[in-house]
Amino acid sequence: MDVTFDGHCFGCGPLNSEGFRLVFVPGPDGSSVEFEVPERYQSWSGMAHGGIVALLLDEAVGWAAWHAGHPGVTGRLQVSYRRPLRLGERVRIVGNVEKIRRTLVYANAYIESRADGERIADATATLMATGVDVEAGC
Repeated sequence: MDVTFDGHCFGCGPLNSEGFRLVFVPGPDGSSVEFEVPERYQSWSGMAHGGIVALLLDEAVGWAAWHAGHPGVTGRLQVSYRRPLRLGERVRIVGNVEKIRRTLVYANAYIESRADGERIADATATLMATGVDVEAGC
């Protein structure tokens, strides 16, 4: 399977005015980005919706695979919520690749508070490697 990056991804697309426009940067502990969840993604009062937390973790494992040279699509994402992600809280999101087997990429990710380093959520994932076409201008 091949996929196309056209810049409109909700999580990372620079052309999606409604999206998060996350820019993950590779580093010694994996691919990471800092972010604050806007209030419009509220679940319970003061808390980000759990689906948004899962989206952030999914982006982290995807970019970790991309930066490792094995882009893919998520086949399985298992999320563990440690505590609520507060709206407006500054967080660091990190993903890294554990191993690669043929066409499968095994990765993990976590979200931590920038204020105190407390773990908010983490995930393990299996991605299926794909070919990627990047459209011009992205």
